[in-house]
Amino acid sequence: MEPIIIVLIILVVLVFIALIKTIQVIPQASAAIVERFGRYTRTLNAGLNIVVPFIDSIRNRVDLREQVVPFPPQPVITQDNLVVNIDTVIYYQVTDARAATYEVASYIQAIEQLTVTTLRNIIGGMDLERTLTSREEINAALRGVLDEATGKWGIRVNRVELKAIEPPTSIQDSMEKQMRADRDKRAAILQAEGVRQSEILRAEGEKQSSILRAEGEAKAAALRAEGEAQAIRTVFESIHAGDPDQKLLSYQYLQMLPKIAEGDANKLWIVPSEIGDALKGLGGAFGNFGPMTGGNGGATPAAPTGTGKEAAPRREQPRID
Repeated sequence: MEPIIIVLIILVVLVFIALIKTIQVIPQASAAIVERFGRYTRTLNAGLNIVVPFIDSIRNRVDLREQVVPFPPQPVITQDNLVVNIDTVIYYQVTDARAATYEVASYIQAIEQLTVTTLRNIIGGMDLERTLTSREEINAALRGVLDEATGKWGIRVNRVELKAIEPPTSIQDSMEKQMRADRDKRAAILQAEGVRQSEILRAEGEKQSSILRAEGEAKAAALRAEGEAQAIRTVFESIHAGDPDQKLLSYQYLQMLPKIAEGDANKLWIVPSEIGDALKGLGGAFGNFGPMTGGNGGATPAAPTGTGKEAAPRREQPRID
């Protein structure tokens, strides 16, 4: 009985292994290459698949999702004989699992080498300045060459990105100095422009202030002149309404003479000819008050005796300093 049990156990194990090899579950976004006696038979897609055990075998399982492969920095010589290190990143996707398996031994290594050689050809026709400023152009040219070359491998290159372009250390120092000089230049230009705008605004403000001040002074002078004219008009009307005589005018004229002589700077002042008429008017006014009375009971004092001739009245002339 024991040999039969051992045989049954072996049969169960073989059936279990056969079932495992017969049922193949392929994950989503994946594919599997099936070979029969070493020859390609078919491609298994995602889901449950059945193969012939011990006859069919799974050669390769391929991920159909988009892959990202960064490549190490590669030294590249530019047109002006400068060595730059360029890091690249490739975004690719397998579109044909059979071609990716049989058309190339290792498509990742093939893509890397093709990227390096294509990059050297592209950068070799550019100088350093153009290389640093033409990333989009380099990416487009590199992607076009890679997409065309990898199409027969069942690979589609979606994007090619340059992560970094590192020029030599001496060139980096020169570039830093140049950028620093450019920043200082821009700062000086902006500062000068700010000072210019400030001076313009200050000049505009002073201009407006001067205009407003001049307008204010003009209005004040006009109002002052109008007030003086009104005062003169009022005085003239008052005098005209009072109908003054010559005596009053002569008295007012004499009252103004001391004010004319006021001040240290008035060393010389001219007496008008009308002063004589004013004095005559005052003399006539004082004569109307009658003879002066003395201490002898109202008698008129005797005239001084002299040489027989009557003393002429003395007329004082105004003093001219």
